[in-house]
Amino acid sequence: MEKYKVLVLTDHTGHSKENSLYALVTEMKVHPNTDQIDIATRGNLSNKDFFNQVKNATLWVTKVTEDFAFSENGKHLNADLFVAALNSYDLIWLRMPPPLSKSFLDFLETVFAKKMIVNDPKGIYKTGSKEFLLNFPTCCPPMKVCRSKAEIIAFKSQFPIVLKPFREYGGKGIVKIAGDEVSLGKEKIPFAQFLNGLTPGKFEYLGVKFLKNVQQGDKRIIVVNGKILGASLRLPAKDSWLCNVAMGGKSIVSEVDESERKIVATINPVLAKMGIAMYGVDTLVGDNGQRILSEINTTSIGGLPQVAAQQNLPLVAEAIDLIWQFFLQKNK
Repeated sequence: MEKYKVLVLTDHTGHSKENSLYALVTEMKVHPNTDQIDIATRGNLSNKDFFNQVKNATLWVTKVTEDFAFSENGKHLNADLFVAALNSYDLIWLRMPPPLSKSFLDFLETVFAKKMIVNDPKGIYKTGSKEFLLNFPTCCPPMKVCRSKAEIIAFKSQFPIVLKPFREYGGKGIVKIAGDEVSLGKEKIPFAQFLNGLTPGKFEYLGVKFLKNVQQGDKRIIVVNGKILGASLRLPAKDSWLCNVAMGGKSIVSEVDESERKIVATINPVLAKMGIAMYGVDTLVGDNGQRILSEINTTSIGGLPQVAAQQNLPLVAEAIDLIWQFFLQKNK
């Protein structure tokens, strides 16, 4: 079996023991297709120039060893460092937190020209905007791009709406508008006050119909190379409509239903062509009781080790195998 060298790019400064990186990288190391796997972190000051996109900057890496694991001081990421020979790697694996700027993604494509990057930088950038959901109108609730106050007024006159900033993550910046009341997290203000606070030409929102069944939870489905590996249901905190764990919600293991399988079957061919090997699909219960698409996430998808543990299945090892299949299919 042919073997390949892997370089992982991460930023350990925000990691906890729950971060998926450690389980994923450990499985990648022992996979038959892996010759060697090295890892570099933005959290190492020696790598400041590289992650600041300085041309010809040195990248310091460490070889992933058998005892690779999370530690509070990041000792496994900062020990036995050596300068990477960037052209020697076959696969570059991005495991960095969003958002990733277009300039940094473009920089990676230049540095690793003709190398496979998972997920592909161009694909990450295109899918990283909420506007990308407009490619799948049959899977989503009613939506409208709102770049002006008039567009917001027109859309919210039809039904209660949610405004999502194009490139925010984790529930940040989301606004709910119902009649003349605007909810900014737990704060409520008059619609006129919210509108007056908007600077013309300085905002881009995806307007989405507010779904009355949001309390039934936001389901995250993890997909690798087109295969659904597992799902978790994120339920909003008491007196909240935001399901994000970062916003106080909680997560429990869940099953994937037929409507969600159809969603994945619809979007996966598009994402695969864009070089997206691993992604998360978020669904909400629509007003008709069926789950519909609310988000697509393609940057550093987490949660798989937790789902694997809850279901007592080797899902992490399967994910790595599927990533290698994706790589081999693209490199025939």
